[in-house]
Amino acid sequence: MLINCINCYSAYPEKGTPYRCSDCTGVYDLTTDIPYDPKIVETELPGIWRYRHTFGLSPESKILYLGEGDTPLIRMKVSGKSVAFKLEYLNPTGSFKDRGTAVMTSFLKTRSVESIVEDSSGNAGASLAAYAAHAGIEARIFIPESASGPKREQIRRYGAEIVSVGGPRSNCASAVQREADRGRTYASHVYLPHGLVGFSTIAYEIIDQLGQVPGAVIMPVGHGSLLLGIYRGFFALQRVGEIPEIPILIGVQARVCAPLWARYTLEQDGNHDVVEGSTLAEGVRIIDPLRGKAVLAAVKASQGWFETVQEKEIMVARNDLASMGFYVEPTSAIAWPALCGVLDKVSEPVVVILTGSGYKYLDYSGGSG
Repeated sequence: MLINCINCYSAYPEKGTPYRCSDCTGVYDLTTDIPYDPKIVETELPGIWRYRHTFGLSPESKILYLGEGDTPLIRMKVSGKSVAFKLEYLNPTGSFKDRGTAVMTSFLKTRSVESIVEDSSGNAGASLAAYAAHAGIEARIFIPESASGPKREQIRRYGAEIVSVGGPRSNCASAVQREADRGRTYASHVYLPHGLVGFSTIAYEIIDQLGQVPGAVIMPVGHGSLLLGIYRGFFALQRVGEIPEIPILIGVQARVCAPLWARYTLEQDGNHDVVEGSTLAEGVRIIDPLRGKAVLAAVKASQGWFETVQEKEIMVARNDLASMGFYVEPTSAIAWPALCGVLDKVSEPVVVILTGSGYKYLDYSGGSG
């Protein structure tokens, strides 16, 4: 499995951990298909690590396992239709991010990294703080001042240093890149592509647990790394004949900050006239998705599309899911109104990815939120 700059095609170096190409500052990505082989899945290994052969790690890489993967898939009827909820919020730090972080941190250990910086709205920072602690790596996490209190405390409890940054989410990215440009290792869950193969394991698990290809898979998207990883996982399965087709992939964004929806629906080039509005769904408040072109291409290849959710729907959706037994944060909840809006447009069963735990978000208002 090769990693190259998508602009000048320079290979990812054999030493060091650059987050972008040193030749042209381009973005690194996987440039070969994920080498999934059902005959060499290591079923004796736990969680995502049974698919270790797909991660592109060196043989001496350490397995950093905290319980990631093997999340439940709960089937039920919604408006008479078969729906399955993939409970990614039951990963060890409370979000799907752990799948990618485990792989990325294992890679960083092979490069003898001792100290890292990262930016996050909360979940990625908490995940990285946990796995860095597990790996003996010092971590400094840049988060927005508005980040949820429980996420902030979680990061602190893992022993990472917190740097609060004022203003919109994008200010965190600018601040941490200045640190990286001064020589710090930027363990970016967005720039480094090593974690994408961790997200692909969701696709393998869905097929194993469901026993068939779902009609559609619905999930929140910010940068879209989750969707891109899942698409590549399904593509890897299709390439070796494990499934006949890739399910429709539907990404969901908050309407006040929906650059991918805008580019897909309105055929915009870039982020013209798209604003970074404030949203309860803080995990998808991303105005300039780094791998936007790849995410859009994945959605189109799956015959999928994007949905948006209004702010007034988010807490109602959070409470609707709680009434069904699923306690998720507002970012996860945006998948629910999207599901309700597309049930008559897709085949059964439909899989919904619930990405983050409700314990990540404090709300004492009760009622409808």
